[in-house]
Amino acid sequence: MSDAIPVIDLTDLETGNPQALARIAHDIGSAARDIGFFYVRNHGVAADLIDAAFAASAKFFALPTAEKAAIAIDKVGANRGYAGLLTEALDPTRPADLKEAFNIGFDDPATGLGADGRGRNAWPRLDGFQPVMQAYFDAVLALGRRLHRAIAVDLGLEPDFFADKLDHPLATLRLLHYPPHPADALAGQIGAGAHTDYGNITLLATDAVGGLEVCRRDGVWVAAPVIPGTFVVNIGDSLMRWSNDVYVSNPHRVVNRGNRERWSIAFFLDANPDAIISALPGCVAPGALAKYPPVTMAAYLRQRLNATYGAAVGIDTVP
Repeated sequence: MSDAIPVIDLTDLETGNPQALARIAHDIGSAARDIGFFYVRNHGVAADLIDAAFAASAKFFALPTAEKAAIAIDKVGANRGYAGLLTEALDPTRPADLKEAFNIGFDDPATGLGADGRGRNAWPRLDGFQPVMQAYFDAVLALGRRLHRAIAVDLGLEPDFFADKLDHPLATLRLLHYPPHPADALAGQIGAGAHTDYGNITLLATDAVGGLEVCRRDGVWVAAPVIPGTFVVNIGDSLMRWSNDVYVSNPHRVVNRGNRERWSIAFFLDANPDAIISALPGCVAPGALAKYPPVTMAAYLRQRLNATYGAAVGIDTVP
């Protein structure tokens, strides 16, 4: 098993070029079976939009604590809104995470993580914040859908297999701010504890500080270096279930070791609420049984969120 997280060039994926699709499908499949992580470059998301999203994120986290707390997740519900410092512990064996976050999803009228897992966004009073974040959300959602065409091909399916399962998905955009590591941090306290993500894939944009670490299948932790112009992509638990563990959803964590702030933006692409997650035919050996029972995305996500955070507050994971 290699320490390196591969870099995959997505040139011509957007155009539907069949040769490019076959090449990218092979590369993604290889990474998904090995370490469960890969970088993508030439991904089609404009650099100035990414920069604008980071700038808007910094303005949000610079707001007074009371203003951010007014739109906290426990007030907004449905996995939307602000999560303050020390309010999450992704690894329950460690002290609370040294990070704060803000979640955005599809803006739906329902409130609370109900039968279909939908809700309404709570926007801060910041000029230009909502249109920038909506544009970024749309851009990375489009990229995630394109990546699923390659994933489908690698798994022996038609390229559009996931199209009707991702046309209105339970997707979450999460802005993240990690303060400099404090001198009085508790033993074992880090930016984000070891965890896996719940959905299909995660697309992560980071600043230059670094700190993401990935646990290989053999239990060895390796650093994910910052590569400008790329997204880090990882396989989530529901896609691992769909592939009957052919793909791996590996644990990862954030260790902000320096005296600098760290910023990142994670996009969690979970399937439609009513999408049935069940083992794909080509992923089950003849005569064998699927490793997991079928479940809807909404039910699976609700189960995972409630187990980790309680029924009142739903929070997807964070790289």
